Amino acid sequence: MRNDRPFLRWFVTPAALAAAGTVAMLAAILQYALRAHVPGSLEPGGFTLANFATLLRPLYAGVFLDTVLICLMTAAFSLLAAYPLAYALVRARRRWVRSLVLIASVTPLFLGEVVRTYAWLVVLGGNGFVNGTLRALGLIERPLPLMFTRTGVLLALVHVTLPVVVIMLAAGLAHVDRTLERAAQALGAGPVRTFLTVTLPLSLPGVVAGLTTAFAWTFSAFATPQIIGGGKVNLVSNLVYSLGLASFNFPFAAALSAAGLALTALALALLGGALRPLARLGRAAP
Repeated sequence: MRNDRPFLRWFVTPAALAAAGTVAMLAAILQYALRAHVPGSLEPGGFTLANFATLLRPLYAGVFLDTVLICLMTAAFSLLAAYPLAYALVRARRRWVRSLVLIASVTPLFLGEVVRTYAWLVVLGGNGFVNGTLRALGLIERPLPLMFTRTGVLLALVHVTLPVVVIMLAAGLAHVDRTLERAAQALGAGPVRTFLTVTLPLSLPGVVAGLTTAFAWTFSAFATPQIIGGGKVNLVSNLVYSLGLASFNFPFAAALSAAGLALTALALALLGGALRPLARLGRAAP
């Protein structure tokens, strides 16, 4: 045990420093959120709770509600799109298929969120790929309004979170015992029933991890809703930006940030609590 302590210290010390820095940052945000805004000055005023009281207004409550709904939809659609890719990544028989899926799934992570978001400008624009294809097929006469809408923001956010969800689902599927699937098939279960009763339950820990990560990632997203939304689709992160850099109301922006962090923690706790029985079911499945 004594020989292990110096080795563990190399991990504990950086983790403790990172935790201390995080706590200090959160304390600074909360301290700023409890200060009054002084118009025309960058320095905050005295301590007050007015910033948090303002958050209860319908305008800001609506932004929080819209943010949560978009996060939930992004997590759900990311899961639906990522599961077939993760399944092919783990189960495809041909190696070149697995390599192709891996490249297609992981490469976007190296491009950055801003680059991928600007690519969606080309895809969703009035003369972009989607509208151009639909008009070429004779399905529409006028371009569909995809830019600066919730639909466009949702599509772009799903693409941004998709690689991470694929990786987590693939990790969950890789731990599925294939002998259990073969045993189910030997007992007369078809491919669909085997998937629903064996593969899917055993991969639920990866599903839970993918859903919670996609939710948290979307809640903190800034560039994608800012560019694709064009100021017409506001999430909490965009509202913090506009208040901080447009009106220089840093105390209220800090209050929004603190409320956003608290709401994210609460939503993840509720989501994790609701999905934890599914994860336990996946681990306990025979």
